Amino acid sequence: MTSSHEAQHPISLYLKVWGLLFVLSTLSYLVDYFHFQSYLRWSLILLFMLMKAGLIVAVFMHMAWERLALIYAILLPPLCLLVLVVLMATEADYTFAMRQLFFR
Repeated sequence: MTSSHEAQHPISLYLKVWGLLFVLSTLSYLVDYFHFQSYLRWSLILLFMLMKAGLIVAVFMHMAWERLALIYAILLPPLCLLVLVVLMATEADYTFAMRQLFFR
């Protein structure tokens, strides 16, 4: 009987990440509890959301231990789509502003 020795990550790593996710979720809820308004509110919520998503992808989906080429292959297409969405939203705001200005 042969035993295969695969590299396993210590359970403490997963517990620390779980704790950090709990803290980030708590901070996200505190943003609403303290009634932050406007861009500060949405910036903090998005920041905490991206930090949680990054932790989940890096640790629980084991992306932190993958080769760089695989990381680029998985993360670059959504990043490019996000850039295109931002560009389209900017263009939509400009078009809406022009229509409001000239078609009253």
